[in-house]
Amino acid sequence: MEQWSFVKVWWVGLVAGLVVSLPVRAWAWDEATFFSQKRLIAHSFVLPRSPHDTRAQTVIGSPREYVVQPKDTLLDIARYFDLGYNEIIGAHPGVDPWIPAAGESLMIPTFWIIPQSGYEGVVVNIPEMRLYYFPPLQKGISNRLVITLPVGLGREDWPTPRAKFKIRGKTPNPVWIIPESIKKERIQEKGWSENVIPAGSPDNPMGKYRIDLTLPLYAIHDTNNPLAVGRLVTHGCIRLYPEDIEQFFDVIRVGSPGEFVYQPVKIGMLYGKVYVEVHEDIYQLIPDLWQEAQRVVRESDWRAMVDQALLAKAVREKSGVPVDVTKGSPASNPGEVAIIELQ
Repeated sequence: MEQWSFVKVWWVGLVAGLVVSLPVRAWAWDEATFFSQKRLIAHSFVLPRSPHDTRAQTVIGSPREYVVQPKDTLLDIARYFDLGYNEIIGAHPGVDPWIPAAGESLMIPTFWIIPQSGYEGVVVNIPEMRLYYFPPLQKGISNRLVITLPVGLGREDWPTPRAKFKIRGKTPNPVWIIPESIKKERIQEKGWSENVIPAGSPDNPMGKYRIDLTLPLYAIHDTNNPLAVGRLVTHGCIRLYPEDIEQFFDVIRVGSPGEFVYQPVKIGMLYGKVYVEVHEDIYQLIPDLWQEAQRVVRESDWRAMVDQALLAKAVREKSGVPVDVTKGSPASNPGEVAIIELQ
């Protein structure tokens, strides 16, 4: 598949079933584990072909189950399953992130509703802190595919903006030339006055890979701090796990379009049922999240199928996990899907 041949990308299809239980061993959580065990996964999806089309499949992935092992942390579990800190905490707000109870069974929320977009190139949904990459359609292949990865984003005082852009280039082993605005902050807060951080330095937040954008002062890049993924910690740039960007760097094409969108409420379809996914309004840009949910439902193809009470519950909880809001459905646990992995 052209550039896709450089890395191993798994295709994942969805079938009806139960939550998948993975007998994952209690291996040591180290960098070698993450780099050797994780692979980019390309999920298939089907957009609505007509108004009220219930054959659409716009929920991708599937929830999994993991039994906590001694010395596990939620952060290590999240990274292994390619989730951000925000996603694992949102799904398990009452669990100690540093000392989860060994033997406890956790639902791993590895399923998502694709955001509304042009379904082409890179789309970063800011409230979700997640990147979606829609590769070009392949000649003779009808399946639409998407790769999704967790990201770290801009702090509340340095927010990642809503904007459109293109991929301008790709830089391995980047040098960090510190912008004047950031340099001023570093001097004021820590007395650091460097102008440049060299490639390979452990202090270089760019890590080993940088994807350059036409949007000035912003980039998609590696990180020297994996704990930053799923958090608001940057000066607006997009940080990926090191093992994710190492593979994504070969997949992404220069010239691809991109967009930073702000969608705290998403709606999708899976096997004839309507799902919504509600996130925190991280930059406080939405005056009324309930009204935003009403707007999203009203403008969708499936508004007549939505149970308002289930929708209200999803908005209150803001779990960041797709939940069934179809009329006639019980207020059930998230997701009733399974996966087939084809290598």
